[in-house]
Amino acid sequence: MKALDRKLLRDLRLMWSQALTIALVVASGIGGFVTSLSAVDSLALARDRFYAQGRFADVFAAVKRAPDAAAEALGRIDGVAQVQTTLEEMARVEVPGSADPVLGQLIGLPRRGSDAMNRVLVSAGRAPAAVAAGDDRIEALVSEGFAQARGLVPGSQLRVQLNGRRRTIVMVGTALSPEYIFAGLWGMPDTRGFGVFWVDRETLAAAYDMRGAFNRVAVRLAPGASKEAVIDGLSRRLSPYGGRQANGRDEQPSHLMLDNEIKEQRVLGTILPAIFLGVAAFLLNVVVTRLVSTQREQVAALKALGYPDRAIGLHYLKLVMAIVLVGLALGVLLGKVLGTLLTGLYAELFRFPSFEHAIAPWLLVVSIGITVVTAVAGTLNAIAATVRLAPAEAMRPPAPGHYRRTLLERLGVRGMNPALRMIVRNIERRPLRSGLSVAGVAAAVAIVVLGNFFRDAIDVIVDSQFNLSMRTDITVWAAEAVGDGARRELTHLPGVRDVESTRFVAVNFINGHRRERSLIRGYAPRSQLFRAIDADGRETVLDGRGLVLTDRLADKLGLRVGDRVRVEVLEGRERTLELVVGATVREMMGLNAYMDRPSLNRVLGDGDLSTGFMMALEPGSEDTALEATKALPAVAGAWSKSTMLRNLQQISARNVRIMSTILTMFASVIAVGVVYNNARIALSERAWELASLRVLGFTRAEVSGLLLGELAMVIALALPIGMAMGWAITHGVVELLKSDQFYFPVVIRARTYAGAALCVLVAGAASALVVRRRIDRLDMVSALKTRD
Repeated sequence: MKALDRKLLRDLRLMWSQALTIALVVASGIGGFVTSLSAVDSLALARDRFYAQGRFADVFAAVKRAPDAAAEALGRIDGVAQVQTTLEEMARVEVPGSADPVLGQLIGLPRRGSDAMNRVLVSAGRAPAAVAAGDDRIEALVSEGFAQARGLVPGSQLRVQLNGRRRTIVMVGTALSPEYIFAGLWGMPDTRGFGVFWVDRETLAAAYDMRGAFNRVAVRLAPGASKEAVIDGLSRRLSPYGGRQANGRDEQPSHLMLDNEIKEQRVLGTILPAIFLGVAAFLLNVVVTRLVSTQREQVAALKALGYPDRAIGLHYLKLVMAIVLVGLALGVLLGKVLGTLLTGLYAELFRFPSFEHAIAPWLLVVSIGITVVTAVAGTLNAIAATVRLAPAEAMRPPAPGHYRRTLLERLGVRGMNPALRMIVRNIERRPLRSGLSVAGVAAAVAIVVLGNFFRDAIDVIVDSQFNLSMRTDITVWAAEAVGDGARRELTHLPGVRDVESTRFVAVNFINGHRRERSLIRGYAPRSQLFRAIDADGRETVLDGRGLVLTDRLADKLGLRVGDRVRVEVLEGRERTLELVVGATVREMMGLNAYMDRPSLNRVLGDGDLSTGFMMALEPGSEDTALEATKALPAVAGAWSKSTMLRNLQQISARNVRIMSTILTMFASVIAVGVVYNNARIALSERAWELASLRVLGFTRAEVSGLLLGELAMVIALALPIGMAMGWAITHGVVELLKSDQFYFPVVIRARTYAGAALCVLVAGAASALVVRRRIDRLDMVSALKTRD
C-alpha cells in the first residue's frame, strides 16, 4: 500500500465521526432523490404498462341516450381509429352491516367478452353472467380497492337502487380497469365510499330501459390524428343525443389525478435533494479546508520529500470520494427502502395489476454523477489552494489575523463578560466561516418547516372544505333536475333541521380562443349550508354577485371582474349565455364557478329547478335520515360529510404524517452534520487556545463554555433565518406544485416553527455533549506543543 493511501486511512480513522455525519448528509440527499424519482418512475411505468394492456382510450364522451346504430357514424370521423360504446349509471349501494352511504358506478360489460378498449382485468373470480328476466339478483365484478376496503369476497351480497327498484348485487370477483386506477369522488381518494361494479350490459340496459342504446363513448385515435379535431367532430355528432362536449385523456378523472401526483412528486424529488446535496458540498468544503489547514506541516513534508502537487491533490480528493461513496451507498440503500414504502402508499391510492418498486439504471448513473460533481465542486477550491503552497510557506504557521474591535464594541455595548466577549469576537472576526455555519443550520430548520408545512396545509384544506365551506351534514341529488317541491319533502324527514336546494349545470366557458369545461354551482343567495371560502378564510357571498369564478379558472380564461364570458350549456336544450364575472375567489380545490340558484335558473329559463339538496341534521340522526331518503324516488344518491372526511383522513392524513416524519429525520441529519462538524473542527483549530486557558486556571466548564457558547450563538442566529428560509422555500414549492385540482395554502403554524427549532436544538445538544466529552479528554501537553 502506498504511503499516501496509509495516511488516507489514518486520517479517516481519526475523523471517523465527522466523515460519518457528512456521509449521512450525502445519503439523505441521494436517498431523497432516489426515493422520490424511483417511486414516480415505478408509478409511471405501471401506468403506461396498464394503459397498453388495457388499451386505454384517448377520447371520452357522455350522452343522455343514443342508439347503437349511431356508433357507426362516429367511426367515420376523421382521425378515429376505433369506437366503443357502453352503458354506465351511478347508483346508491348498501353494504350489509354499514350505514355509511356508498356510491357505485355501474358499467355494462358486453356478453361477447373483453372490450376492445378500457379492458376490464379480472383479478379474482369470474366475469358476471346475465340474469333471467324478473330475477332480483345481479352478478357483478367489484373494483379491487373497494372490495378490499369493505372486506368483500366472492359471494358477498349488496343492495343497490336501480332506476327506483332495489336489487341485490352478488359479487362474483374483483377487477381492475385503466379507467379507474384512481377511484374516488371529487378528486379525493375514497375506496370505502365509492366502488365500481361491472355487470352484464343487457341486464343493466333492461333495468334502465336502455336496450339498443348507449350513454358513454370511448375513442382511440388513429396515428397522427388531431385530438382537438376528433373532439370537435365527436361533440357535433353527439349533440342531437344530449352530448355536448367530448374530452381527451388529460381530463379523464383517474388519469388527471395520477398525472398530477407524478408531476408533484417530481418537483419534490428534485428540490429537496438539491438542498441536501448543497449542504453536503458546504460541509465537505469546510471539513477539507480546515483539515488541510491543520496539516500544513504534513503537506510541506510531502512536498519536501518529492511528492508532486497532483499526487497531494489526488490524496485529498480520495479522502472526499471515500466519504462521498459511503454516503452514496447508504443513499441508494435508503432510497430502495423508502421508495418501497412510498410505492406501498401509492398502491393504496392507485390500483394496477402489478406495481413493484424498481430503481432504473439511469437513476443510479445520475445519482453517482450528481454526488461526484457536488463533492468535487465543493472541495476543489480548498484542495487547489493547498497544493499551491510552497514547502517553506507551508512549514510556517499561518500569519496572525489583523484584528480590531468588534461591531458591538464600536457601538459602545458594555457589560459583556470576558467569555461572551471572546465568543462574539471569534464569530465576527471570521465572518465567512460563521456565515456558512449559520446557513447550514438554517437549511436544516427550513427543511423541517417545509416537511411539516404539508401537514399544516392538509389541516387547513380539510378545515376549510369540510367545516367552513360545507356546513351540511348530508347531501342528496336527483338523477334529473326536479321541481323545488322535493325540498319540502326532505324537510319532513326525521332529524332534519334545514334543507337548501342546489343546481349544478355542466358548461363550457369560452373567452376568445380560450375554452374551459366546468360546472356552474347554484346555491341559495345567502346560503347557510355552503359558503364560498377563499384560501384566507374569507367568504364571498353569492347574492347579487352574478358569476363568481375561482381565480385559477379566471386566469386560464383570461378574465377579470367585470368581463363578459360566453357560456355553452351542456345539459338539456342547446343554449349559449353571456354572463358577467362579478367576483373571483381564491379557492384551494378545483376550477369552480358559482351563482346564486335563483339567478342561475332565471338565465337558464327552466323554472325553479334543483339537482341536489343539502341537509342539516340534529345530532345523532344521520343514519335515520339516510335510511329515510332511500324511500324517495327523486333521490338518486347521497353522501355524508362525516363519512367522507373519515375515509379521507384514513389515507391522506396518514400519508402526510409519514412524509413529514421522513423529512424531519433528514433535516435532523443535516442539523447534526452541520453542528457537529463545526464544533469538532473548531475544537481541532483551537485546541492550543483551550489548553492554554486550562493551564491558566480555567475550569473544564469554562473552557467548554467558550467553544459551545459559539455553537449556541450560531444556532440562535440560524433559527430565525432558517424559519424565513423555510417560509420562502415553501412559497416556491407551492408555486411549482400549483395545478388545476389543488392549491396548497401557505399556512405555517407556530407548532411547525417550534418543532423545527426543537429539532435543531436537540441536534445541537447531542453534538455539544459529544464535543464536551472530547474537551474533557483534551491532552494539554500534546495540544501545547507548537512550532517556533
